[in-house]
Amino acid sequence: MFLPPVITSPHNAKLKELRRLARKAQRTERGLFVAEGEDVLAAADEAGWTAVERYAAAGSGLRGEEVDPQLLARASSLGSGTRALAVYRQRWSPAQGPPALALWGVGDPGNVGTAIRSALAFGAASVVLGPGCADPFSPKAVRASMGAIFAVPVARATTTADIPRPALALVARAGEPLGAAAVRGPLTVVVGAERTGLPDEVVAACDHLAHIPIHNESLNAAMAATVGLYEFSRVHPA
Repeated sequence: MFLPPVITSPHNAKLKELRRLARKAQRTERGLFVAEGEDVLAAADEAGWTAVERYAAAGSGLRGEEVDPQLLARASSLGSGTRALAVYRQRWSPAQGPPALALWGVGDPGNVGTAIRSALAFGAASVVLGPGCADPFSPKAVRASMGAIFAVPVARATTTADIPRPALALVARAGEPLGAAAVRGPLTVVVGAERTGLPDEVVAACDHLAHIPIHNESLNAAMAATVGLYEFSRVHPA
């Protein structure tokens, strides 16, 4: 049986392509992204995504074109010493819901990925990303999603009109407590960045306003999104 040769050169064109996709401009131009880690790739398989290219550390027994383990680790954007990488085509979907999650100005990819993971956990129909949000297909966001990026529709929003209605703005120390708001029915939970919060025009465009009662100043965006989604899923289970 013929076995393809193991990739052993750092100048290999496919490895160069992997490294280029670490940059947002290259991901956007090509419409591709890289996912890393056996568990994340397994989530892609389960969700029915087909990889454009798939790589595995030589000798690992994993599916994919074999690469020298040290070279594969160097191709990783996360520095995690991963044994498996794959390239996929980006998918952007129409906004769906409620229930849904909308993020506005959340620039940290780890927060975006974690919020997508929470959206899957609590049954959101989609995650809508407004202006200023980190690329959900960046390596850090994909990893933080733990594969949820393959299961939850992700949509772009350019204006508040793109947010599924009715919508609830989460704003620190404003509006009613979140628990009271949850009884109103399934909503799109709208969350802004920790430091700056939601822009005034976004808050004004939402149908409801609520806060998470806490003892300190604020929660980061992913934590706020998780609490908000949990509260609505608790009151309105699927």
